[in-house]
Amino acid sequence: MDSAACVDFYQRQQFDVRGLHVTYGQAAATHESSAASAIAEFYRIPLSQITMVGARPKSEAEFLGRNALLLFTALLELNLHAALLVIGLHSGTPYYDCSSSFLSTVQVIVDGQCDGRVRVAAPFLDWTKKQIWQYCVERGVPLELTYSCEQGLERPCGVCLTCRDLEAIRAG
Repeated sequence: MDSAACVDFYQRQQFDVRGLHVTYGQAAATHESSAASAIAEFYRIPLSQITMVGARPKSEAEFLGRNALLLFTALLELNLHAALLVIGLHSGTPYYDCSSSFLSTVQVIVDGQCDGRVRVAAPFLDWTKKQIWQYCVERGVPLELTYSCEQGLERPCGVCLTCRDLEAIRAG
């Protein structure tokens, strides 16, 4: 949902949006990949997909370094002289890699690599998950094409943190 909202947000501002899906061993990889393809088709944007093989399977717990991995993988794949790397971070989580401090630190590293030609952005950093949901509903972001269960099951488990968050949003 967060990534789809980012695509919509920047496409509405006339940016040349391109998608990147990274498989890094997460249980939901297959469903996330299908959702990324469906969103890319809906918005008519190119989508690159990268698969990495790790030493161990990933569980539904916190993925240490996940957002850094995603941003630095996107940086690695750039072939432009200037770009905006966007990630769907939002408030309301206890994770460091969802904080403004994390984003600032990543920007310092990216600046060192790219001489300030590449910016890192998280347009919803100060928004709650519910505010992103409302944005999607109001703007017709195709939420039915997204996938958000951490367990990677055909039907959302209803138990993982992501499923519980979305259920609370829908109920409230």
